[in-house]
Amino acid sequence: MEGIPHPVPRTVEEVFQDFKGRRAGLIKALTTDVDKFYQQCDPEKENLCLYGLPNETWDVNLPVEEVPPELPEPALGINFARDGMQEKDWLSLVAVHSDSWLLAVAFYFGARFGFGKNERKRLFQMINELPTIFEVVTGNVKQPKDQSATHNSSKSKSSGKASRQTEPQAKGVKMSPPPKEEDESGEEEEEDDEQGATCGACGDNYGTDEFWICCDVCERWFHGKCVKITPAKAEHIKQYKCPSCSNKRARV
Repeated sequence: MEGIPHPVPRTVEEVFQDFKGRRAGLIKALTTDVDKFYQQCDPEKENLCLYGLPNETWDVNLPVEEVPPELPEPALGINFARDGMQEKDWLSLVAVHSDSWLLAVAFYFGARFGFGKNERKRLFQMINELPTIFEVVTGNVKQPKDQSATHNSSKSKSSGKASRQTEPQAKGVKMSPPPKEEDESGEEEEEDDEQGATCGACGDNYGTDEFWICCDVCERWFHGKCVKITPAKAEHIKQYKCPSCSNKRARV
C-alpha cells in the first residue's frame, strides 16, 4: 500500500522508470532485506501483499480497501504460504507473482494513457532487457540462453519416429509420410515398416492421408480418431500412452 504520493507516469520512459523503481524495491525485499521481509510476513496476520514502490523501496501491507483499486494489486496472502514451504521455494513463488504484478502495473499505465501499438511494443522491449525478479532471486539471470540450448538438445533426443516428421510436432505424432530427402540410407527401412503398420485399435493399414500417433510405451501406432487425439491436442502431449498402456499403469 502506497502511503506517499508518487508522480503518475505518462510517457513510455516514465512508465519504464516507474517499473525499474518498483522492481529494485522488490529485489531488495527478496535478497538483501530478506530477513526483514521474512519476519514481516507473519502467517498469523491477515492477508498481506508485497508492494514495490517507485522510489526503490518495498512495503508489506494489507491490500487497499478501495474497490476497484487505483492500481492493480499484488498477490494476496503471501504470508500464509511462508511456513508451509521451503524458504527458497516461497521466495521464488513471491518473485514470480511480483514479476506478474510489475507487468500489470506497467501496462495499466499504458492503457490508462492511451499507448499505441508501437509504444506498448517499445515499453515491453525495454522491460524485457532486464532480468526478471525470479531470475535474480534464483540466480538464473542467464536463463534464456540456457533454456534455448536445453530446448535444442531435447529436440535432438526425439525418438526415431518423431524425427521423421515434416513439421515439429509432439513426440510420436505422424501427420504424413516422411520426406525421402532426409537420411535416405537409414530411413528407407523405417518407411517400409511404417507403410506396413496397422492401427492398434481398429486394425486398418497405415494411410498417408490420415493422422496417426505412436504410443511411447508399446510403440504401436493408432489412428488419431480411434484414440480420440486430434493434431491440435497432440501438440501439447509430451509423452503419449495409448488407452491399453494407460489402463495397465492404473491397475498397477
